Amino acid sequence: MRDITVFGGSAHPRLAAAICSHLGTPPHPVRVTRFANDCLEVQLPANCRERDVFIIQPLVPPVQENLVELLLMLDAARGASAARTTVVMPHYAYARSDKKDAPRISIGGRLIADLLVTAGADRVLTMALHSPQVHGFFSVPVDHLHALRELAAYFRRYDLSGTVVVSPDLGYAKQAAAFARLLGVGVAMGAKQRLSDDRVVIGSVMGDVAGRDVIVVDDEIARGTTVLELLDRLRGLGAGSVRVACTHGLFAAGAVERIGGRPEVEEIVCTDTVPVPEAGAGSGLHVLSVAPAFAEAMRRIHDGESVSALFDAP
Repeated sequence: MRDITVFGGSAHPRLAAAICSHLGTPPHPVRVTRFANDCLEVQLPANCRERDVFIIQPLVPPVQENLVELLLMLDAARGASAARTTVVMPHYAYARSDKKDAPRISIGGRLIADLLVTAGADRVLTMALHSPQVHGFFSVPVDHLHALRELAAYFRRYDLSGTVVVSPDLGYAKQAAAFARLLGVGVAMGAKQRLSDDRVVIGSVMGDVAGRDVIVVDDEIARGTTVLELLDRLRGLGAGSVRVACTHGLFAAGAVERIGGRPEVEEIVCTDTVPVPEAGAGSGLHVLSVAPAFAEAMRRIHDGESVSALFDAP
């Protein structure tokens, strides 16, 4: 591709390389220097002048380190006279901080969006934001992809007669319903109450799951607390086998092993928006690549074509 320069940060070099492979353009590494006072300095080794620059950097652990590196990359691209700089952020970790639900707390989702724009972002390309309103936190154009088609293509290989898609909470109900339509199956949802970061209660499940195979779908799995609570509820309601699917497979604190160790769970499916931790044998973890979707979106952005077919809800 002409007049395009792609930089991959430290957060997820494997995904950056896969995206560039689909684009047919080389990924350019970023030189990051850490000084004695622990400050970072970033240098972009490739030419940016009057070029369409894409910076691939999901916000994954260590989130704060990767965020500062991203801000410095944006500043360096702007200082190097880039014609336009697009942040390719497959996972926006601060999207969970989207509202004031307690006294005197910060709304990190909006603040980080402001920081990215101030640092030099002209456009943002992301996937599966935790809340739809986060899209509106940005004052620059945002292309919001989803991985429902990739997940649906994987699950269509099974006999889905007698299967129901279950969302853990009402907040993901719209996306779960769209996913169920892609598969041609029914949908149910849990009534979740979050008590703390690692404590949730699912009081009930709305929909018929008794005697039916289940695909649990969510945008993100971190500790796996919500999924484990939902599995307990589904077992009590007489559900059959369970497959678990998500876009962002963070799987902190051994979540893969704890979920995959449940006898009713046949497999766990996620995408590679984040570096997925190594899972033990028998966990049933399958990782799908979203590199083709991001590469196509980047090509369309560069060529001035519509991206709607990739990110519009089905």
